[in-house]
Amino acid sequence: MVLPIIVTQTYELTLPSTDVKVKFRPFLVKEEKVLLQALESQEQKQIVEALKQIVGSCTFGVIKASELPTFDLEYIFLNIRAKSVGEIAKIKVLCPDDKETYVDVDIDLSKVDVQVDDSHTNNIVIDEAKKIGIIMKYPTIGSVDPTKDFSKEQTNMIFDMIGKSIYQIYEGEKMYNATDYTKQELDKFIESLSTQVFRDIQKFYDTMPKLTHEIEVTNPKTKVVSKVTLQGLTDFFG
Repeated sequence: MVLPIIVTQTYELTLPSTDVKVKFRPFLVKEEKVLLQALESQEQKQIVEALKQIVGSCTFGVIKASELPTFDLEYIFLNIRAKSVGEIAKIKVLCPDDKETYVDVDIDLSKVDVQVDDSHTNNIVIDEAKKIGIIMKYPTIGSVDPTKDFSKEQTNMIFDMIGKSIYQIYEGEKMYNATDYTKQELDKFIESLSTQVFRDIQKFYDTMPKLTHEIEVTNPKTKVVSKVTLQGLTDFFG
């Protein structure tokens, strides 16, 4: 006797980076098991792999998770999670007034969105007169190796991330694709930049789109009401 086939409902969302619509489904028990095992391991690499696997499966193989900007990936996973186990997430939030008291807060995941800073740009101008500049692309979840100890190699990490985030370098009408050059050549180019241009690149990262949601929390001890900004996927599962 054949077991019944269970039909899973599909939904649709719009990718923040491209405005492209993507269909997705809730994760199944087998995928939730993968996620729980990764979380129990507390190993960043295993959690990242579980995240990529679930997003790929739940978008019917259309989305390549490793190639998505991090905020797109977080947004998709948040929506998958909301449709899988409920739109209300219960999290613990640290009260900012005394920095020691935690309160339980219910977050409506359907109201969480990717926010973009008004001053954000991915066009980094090096020399306006000569029309020289850099077009940046957004970091992906694979841009940084989670197994590395970055506390011991901050400089290498920064140069590695910038090199992977350069999409094109332009000079007037000439365009140079970063993929046509070696890491050593890109590092040498980055080293030749002025400190002001380097700050502009840092601003690109600081202001790039982020999964963000502001809430109010009341400290039960002090009765102080504070605003707290949740940012990034981990904040919504605290």
